[in-house]
Amino acid sequence: MNKTDFIGSFAKGLSVIEAFNAEKSRLAIADIAQITGLDRATARRCLLTLHHLGYAEYDGKYFTLTPRVLRLGMGALSALPLSKVVQPWLDQLSDQIGQSCSVAILDEVEIVYVARAAQRRVMSIGLMPGSRLPVHCTSMGRVLLAYLEEEKARDLIQRCNLTPRTYKSLSRSEDIQKRIQVVRERGYETIDQEVELGLRSIAVPLFNAHGHVVAALNVGVAAVHSSPEELVTLYLESLQRIQTSLRPILR
Repeated sequence: MNKTDFIGSFAKGLSVIEAFNAEKSRLAIADIAQITGLDRATARRCLLTLHHLGYAEYDGKYFTLTPRVLRLGMGALSALPLSKVVQPWLDQLSDQIGQSCSVAILDEVEIVYVARAAQRRVMSIGLMPGSRLPVHCTSMGRVLLAYLEEEKARDLIQRCNLTPRTYKSLSRSEDIQKRIQVVRERGYETIDQEVELGLRSIAVPLFNAHGHVVAALNVGVAAVHSSPEELVTLYLESLQRIQTSLRPILR
């Protein structure tokens, strides 16, 4: 890189933004100068510029970054593949609740796992990115069906192999369509051992910044740990927080 191509003032401004973190969210001019190595006058100009542009608040002594600064990273995040965007969120959620979490997309009559954070194996098969399961009897599948046009969802269900996987599986297209209508109304789905005995799960849709459903997010647990009702009490709020956090990021 040629020296003439390097914009020093821009680099200084970025270093000022990077000086803020969770432990140092309120910083004075002297603090910024010490952290960045800039002189006080330069630190002051950078901070006042950020304040003028709406990237920082100023109370007369301390500066704090505003949510507007998130715009600087949204473009880069939205360009990443879905799996790379959601994986850190899955890892964090799985650690917090102590259960396995997954994200899947729709592919005709199946769902395809694109990201997963596993605490323990709750199914006889090992699930991983690329794994496929039927759309009609999975929590993520029904969530994805619920946000399709009704005619398209009905067509996909009719094309599914509705042979019951367990004695709890819904195997009539009419029953599945009624269930999907419930999902559409309440915004989540719970599955009680329809895919495999001993497995329960709860799922929510993942919306992009334009309000379109691009994937589904779920938590899967061993049936001995939580009843279907407890799934909602224990995990729905956590799933909805991730849903809200990812919405402005996903494209």
